[in-house]
Amino acid sequence: MKRFIFLTILSLSVYSNAQDDCNLGVGGGHHEEIIKFFQLDSIQQEKLKNWGAELEFRNEIFRIRAKSLLETHAQSSPEDLLKLSLEYRVLLDSMRANLRLLDKRLLGTFNDKQYNLYVEMCNSINRSPIYSTRLAVEKK
Repeated sequence: MKRFIFLTILSLSVYSNAQDDCNLGVGGGHHEEIIKFFQLDSIQQEKLKNWGAELEFRNEIFRIRAKSLLETHAQSSPEDLLKLSLEYRVLLDSMRANLRLLDKRLLGTFNDKQYNLYVEMCNSINRSPIYSTRLAVEKK
């Protein structure tokens, strides 16, 4: 019970820190929605697919570490739980950093119209857009 309460509190604190960023969710299983909403071209769609797979690969390592960490501390003392929380937080922060990195890559491929749509969407839900130096997009 003690472990459940601890992990619930930890999860809530991690969520509240990530709440301000306006993430696209590359790798989150919502690629079709991203493609339709931002009207991604075929090159952007291919990059989205590849980066989603990259995110899955990068974060799988952290998921395995997190699972192992939780399994090895099943009956821990409060001191051990504090240490566990710090280690677990580092893993979650690393996963969130990966998500931000790949969202930033995708934003770098956006044209002005797509990026402005992203900023408008973020503002409408009171989230901070991720700044990205966008690449020049050739006019067709």
